[in-house]
Amino acid sequence: MHRIGVFFMALAVTSVASSGDFPDPAKLPIKADLPDPLHMFNGKKVTSAKQWQNERVPELRRLFEHYMYGKAPPAPKVNAKVERVDKNALGGKATLKEITLTLQGIDGPKIHVLLVVPNKRKGPVPVFVGMNFCGNHAVLNDPKITLNPNWMYGNRKGVKDNKATEKSRGSDVDVWNIEDIIDRGYAVATFYSGDIDADRADERGIQKYFGKEFDWSTIRAWAWGFSRVIDYLETLEDEIDPKGIIVVGHSRLGKTALLCCAFDVRVALCIPHQAGCGGTGPSRPALGNKGAESVKRINTSFPHWFNKRFKDFNEEPERLPFDQHCLIAMCAPAPVLLSNAVDDKWANPDGQFNMLVAADPVYRLVAAEGVASKKMPAVGKLMDSPLGYWIREGKHSMNRDDWRVFLDFADKHLKAK
Repeated sequence: MHRIGVFFMALAVTSVASSGDFPDPAKLPIKADLPDPLHMFNGKKVTSAKQWQNERVPELRRLFEHYMYGKAPPAPKVNAKVERVDKNALGGKATLKEITLTLQGIDGPKIHVLLVVPNKRKGPVPVFVGMNFCGNHAVLNDPKITLNPNWMYGNRKGVKDNKATEKSRGSDVDVWNIEDIIDRGYAVATFYSGDIDADRADERGIQKYFGKEFDWSTIRAWAWGFSRVIDYLETLEDEIDPKGIIVVGHSRLGKTALLCCAFDVRVALCIPHQAGCGGTGPSRPALGNKGAESVKRINTSFPHWFNKRFKDFNEEPERLPFDQHCLIAMCAPAPVLLSNAVDDKWANPDGQFNMLVAADPVYRLVAAEGVASKKMPAVGKLMDSPLGYWIREGKHSMNRDDWRVFLDFADKHLKAK
């Protein structure tokens, strides 16, 4: 079943009920065990893939919007301007484009997209769509790529007074490994998170250009930005396969990639890397690694990542009427790979695997296959089932070994088709 095939049916159901139907957090029951993703909020059992897509998925969208991520506005039309084309990028292996996206009718931020497409191809190719932390100029050693003018994280290489300098060029080459991706036959579309929202508690980004009825958080805004880039990629019929959209992200941007996949049926495969609490890790503290990040800690450190209502669960996350396995399940039947590192206990690798197992019943209902095993795979061994898992030695980072696994996973689930 292709996810797009049920999109309009799901939209029709979304308008039936509103988040106003949901009670205040304090009135929700405490449930230490995971909520069953195949039970509606009113207790009704979900028994078919059609019912899951038409009833439960729209309800879960409203629940996650209401209690956690906030509600985003409808999408305006995306306008694109190609700023530069290099047909001989990476020593002739690829065509590189710099594109500026604007939103029609919105005098707001511009989204700067770097698109790299392999020259050696027989037709449109799948594409990895990923948001970066340091600007497009950091992902390749190319002096012609425009330096991003927006606010930057002060702890990044080559950043001075929260602005990119020439010294920041190519600083994330080993994080993105774009040449490896091109060599495997995939395109890459990347853009800077700060083009959408600067990740500051004291300042909103794109949200301030829309009405106050939208309470969307930074992570919801970033995921919305992913979808606007996908809007553009869908227009490139000769270059990009619209059924091969892969979203990928690391850490907070991994949380974003998963949210995008759960809310955007056009995504064919999702790789949220080391996404942890608020993403792929459980909110309920008893379900993973000791010492993992908690709901209270993440809301205290990054209050802007989620909506105000999510703070009401700081002391009692067991009142949440969902957990992150439900967000993973909303991606069905798109394959989802959770990837981790042994020393990254903060991101809760064990808890993330528990979320995969808890999403398995939905995948078996919708896609006939979920996790290959309910036992976590050995370190360094990829579990490449539709609900996949990978854990390596090392710490919180994204590197060439991770990309090798990402590409192997994509090869199995996209190129095989």
